[in-house]
Amino acid sequence: MTGTADDPGDDLVDDLAARIAPHVGLLYPGGHAEVTRRLVRLADAHAAALRGRTVPSPTHRTSCLITYADGIRRRDEAPLHTLAAFLREQVGEVLSDVHLLPMFPWTSDDGFAVVDHRVVNPSLGSWDDVAELAADRTVMFDFVANHTSSHSPWFLGWLAGDPAYDGFYLEEEPGFDVSRVVRPRTSPLFHPFERPDGSTVRAWTTFGADQVDVDVRHPGTLVELTDVLLGYLGRGASAVRLDAIGFLWKESGTTCLHLPQTHAVIKVWRALVEHVAPGARLLTETNVPHAENISYFGDGHDEAHLVYQFALPPLVLHSFVAQSTARLSEWAGGVGPVSDTATWFNFLASHDGIGMRATEGILDDAERDALVQRTHSHGGRVSWAGRPDGSRAVYELNLSYLDALCTVDEAGDPAVLAAKALAAHSILFAFLGVPAIYYHSLVGSPPDLEGMVTSRINRRINRAVLDADRLAEELRDDPRRRAVFDGMRHLMDVRRRHEAFSPFGTQRVLRLDDRVFVLVRGEGTADELVCVTNVTGEEITLPLSGTDVVTGEHADPLVVGAWGYAWLRPDS
Repeated sequence: MTGTADDPGDDLVDDLAARIAPHVGLLYPGGHAEVTRRLVRLADAHAAALRGRTVPSPTHRTSCLITYADGIRRRDEAPLHTLAAFLREQVGEVLSDVHLLPMFPWTSDDGFAVVDHRVVNPSLGSWDDVAELAADRTVMFDFVANHTSSHSPWFLGWLAGDPAYDGFYLEEEPGFDVSRVVRPRTSPLFHPFERPDGSTVRAWTTFGADQVDVDVRHPGTLVELTDVLLGYLGRGASAVRLDAIGFLWKESGTTCLHLPQTHAVIKVWRALVEHVAPGARLLTETNVPHAENISYFGDGHDEAHLVYQFALPPLVLHSFVAQSTARLSEWAGGVGPVSDTATWFNFLASHDGIGMRATEGILDDAERDALVQRTHSHGGRVSWAGRPDGSRAVYELNLSYLDALCTVDEAGDPAVLAAKALAAHSILFAFLGVPAIYYHSLVGSPPDLEGMVTSRINRRINRAVLDADRLAEELRDDPRRRAVFDGMRHLMDVRRRHEAFSPFGTQRVLRLDDRVFVLVRGEGTADELVCVTNVTGEEITLPLSGTDVVTGEHADPLVVGAWGYAWLRPDS
């Protein structure tokens, strides 16, 4: 039974109120009871509209594609429809999930300066096109919750003094201490904006002048954001990615990053999401050192369902550049299951560059510099961050991940590039958690150097828009694209047939030889697999025996060729 708007009534709603009340109390000590009531009423209304919708849990059959809605285009066709057709006709069932990067009207940052969170960008299609995707696959929406475009109706209303948007944004306050604020950008923290009456206000802008931070310290802002989030579940989302969520709460005299109130908001949202659509998932995006990143799991049951594994991309890349898995194996030895409802979101490439902050305390400066040199050798770009002592540390590498795995000469050889690409992704697909593959990695794209140079945006090197018909031809005829695409699909197809790869299962690292990375998945079960990847160009013999489920061949002992890999079912 569903209660009325004035009195939710039933036990389920009462339990929800009890679950979120302590977190709301941390956010708004003086008025938490009323805010709790507003949030519960909102969630109950969304739940009633969905009429009992539930979302299945991720399994070993789950693999996710990360893509822009218009990453693949066809003339005179809605890009969302083109994407659905590509997945249906070219990819098939091996990819169960799709993460759509922001698909809303925007003004900058390739979609991350959102004008209207509730409208699909007409240039991409419509909600009907999103529903077409969601009919075949689990779909994740992107929620840019920390900020909006400076052209958002919310912000324009705030500038105009509209009471409906009172408190939605942060203006510079003389007594607010920002001396410790952590920034991912070198642009000013505050930018001036003109009000309709001609006066000027300076608003908080963590990511730049066109991305204005919302003020969740105001309860009305939280309620509005929550309505957007829960509305996505009604539009077919089974998961929602919380972009830049670590910056959400601002408190004078603090870093304004990872504050307890930010964690409290996510805990509230998890409870509300699970009430509206049980099984739906929240993914937190916090590109920070590993120990800070994993704090978003909470106790494993009360915060994020999925957390990005930000250390994995640079450590896998380092393994191939250094031809040693010592660092990767040491770090991975500390990565295990989280809970029966929370797990890792693993990736190698994304719409951003290869983030290096997660390597702090894992790689040394010389090891990071080798990755910088590899990036520069291909014509890629590198961004830097300042350290407290005045020195600088590498922040991000901008290059196609597949090319970064290779020397310049190797990248020119389609067979070598494909071998290294598939070897790296054999680690991704074997690693504990949900694997996610970027669309350019799936189809073997080279770096878009021209797009980076002409746009003067470093990240554009990995954001090229592909013509659907030309891509179909190249997947058939181009040696690089064909070898990578066919190999990726085969690995994902094998993976989905083995329960050892459960995202909630077990994982153990074997240290047999630093030239190989070895994971044991499903240990002690009938489907136990020993997953081996050679990160060197040498042939390596290992004291293992069994059947490689990737090739179907038996090995005794296991011989792994240059950049080879095997998922071995032991003989006994």
